[in-house]
Amino acid sequence: MSRFVYRMQNILNVKEKMEEQAKNDFASANMRVAEEEEKLKMCYDRRRRLEDEGRALLLSERLDILKIDENKKLVAHADEMIRAQTIQLRMAEKILEEKRVKMQKAMQERKTQDILKERAFEEFLAEEKAAESKQIDELTSYTHGQKKINTDLM
Repeated sequence: MSRFVYRMQNILNVKEKMEEQAKNDFASANMRVAEEEEKLKMCYDRRRRLEDEGRALLLSERLDILKIDENKKLVAHADEMIRAQTIQLRMAEKILEEKRVKMQKAMQERKTQDILKERAFEEFLAEEKAAESKQIDELTSYTHGQKKINTDLM
């Protein structure tokens, strides 16, 4: 029996490498989204702390207008940071979606090559079976023919 050699193995290897790279890119983009979400959470936490400080300043017995005004400016700045971070998060999510689509396409291309390899192997097995069957038929014909010749000679 001969050995099966897939003639497009190099293409399959390239597709597998492309799929692995796409998976790594997706994982990296996913980590970036998680980082951006964490930064946004920190911005919200900072804003919440500033608002709590502002309420405490307003409820204190002695009102310090400068501190209250400074606190309002810090809250406004925190709001700007939240808006900017939200934009960063959306951009990271958009990149993540692009990487997901690219990964799915790479996986589909690799699966297509796997299916082609399986079909080629099945075809190879069918050809081997046919060749083996032909060889058995030839051997049987030869053996049967030899017996007939031997019986005719006697």
